[in-house]
Amino acid sequence: MDQHEITHEIPLLNARGELTEPGYAKKLLPVYRRADIKASPLRIKEWDYYLINNGRFALALTIDDNGYMGLDSISLLNFEEGWEITKSPMCFMPLGKRRLPETSKAGDTTAIGKSYSIYFKNDGSGVRTLIAQMKRFGPAGSLYARVELFDEPEESMVIATPFDKPGHFYYNQKINCLRARGEVTYDGHTYVFDPADSFAVLDWGRGVWTYKNTWYWGSASGAVDGVPFGWNIGYGFGDTSAASENMLFYGGKAHKLSQVCFHIPQRDGRDDFLSPWRFTSDDGRFEMKFDPILDRAACTDVKLIKSDQHQVFGRFTGAATLDDGRVIQVRDMLGFAEKVENKW
Repeated sequence: MDQHEITHEIPLLNARGELTEPGYAKKLLPVYRRADIKASPLRIKEWDYYLINNGRFALALTIDDNGYMGLDSISLLNFEEGWEITKSPMCFMPLGKRRLPETSKAGDTTAIGKSYSIYFKNDGSGVRTLIAQMKRFGPAGSLYARVELFDEPEESMVIATPFDKPGHFYYNQKINCLRARGEVTYDGHTYVFDPADSFAVLDWGRGVWTYKNTWYWGSASGAVDGVPFGWNIGYGFGDTSAASENMLFYGGKAHKLSQVCFHIPQRDGRDDFLSPWRFTSDDGRFEMKFDPILDRAACTDVKLIKSDQHQVFGRFTGAATLDDGRVIQVRDMLGFAEKVENKW
């Protein structure tokens, strides 16, 4: 497919509150301003999501302002022992009062609730500091985490996707292969992230979404022969005729892929998330098998609002081809692939 690359800084939205230029970029070039949005504040969705992972355990942190409701989330995942704990407290009608930054380059994001707090600190110096604590995190009591992210790659996945409804869009940046240093304390155990083998991804999302949609998203960050390597793959919502969000990252540089398909196994007519998956691409540049380890599943259903999430963590094995034709072989690289159905 022909894909449109945005190569210079532009306003994200025009005077009608619609995308100035749908497409993808390798840096955060379109300028997002919440004040340019013409839709109701109830429909605006803004979030910062970080996942830090070293192949043995992972920490996921979310601060989310969805207009009519806010959601914060802390997850601790242990891949060696096959368990995860997720706590996701919600609040009513934040309507932008959380003041999530209008750029990912600098700005702090804060969430404080009953017996927990999450801070994402970014002064623009090149180091992001994530701090989270929750008193009643799990059966063993409280959790405390402090992680620093650094060595941000030069290029990342940036995409501006319109929906088939006036004033609706999704603006998204995925920064893969951030180096991570820090630790998580829970249940008398300290989980240490060493920069030698610990990487993070930031999912920075801003937009006005339609009410009902399903998305597929996959991501991995690690190293191959000492060189940082990862990818972002996904589809399922909006008008992606201008560009897909599929991209490889190698040594800090981005390599654009075309279309990637998630082949989720079926059993008795339903998704069988914990059986092996396959991933194929129309250009043959991303061919992987995926062996699941655990499914971080959550379903919230209050009729008008529903979120059915399956974020499946596992190990990828296969081949990915860079823009110059070089083939990167991966074996048992830990990452995730998810299917999320929303009415929101």
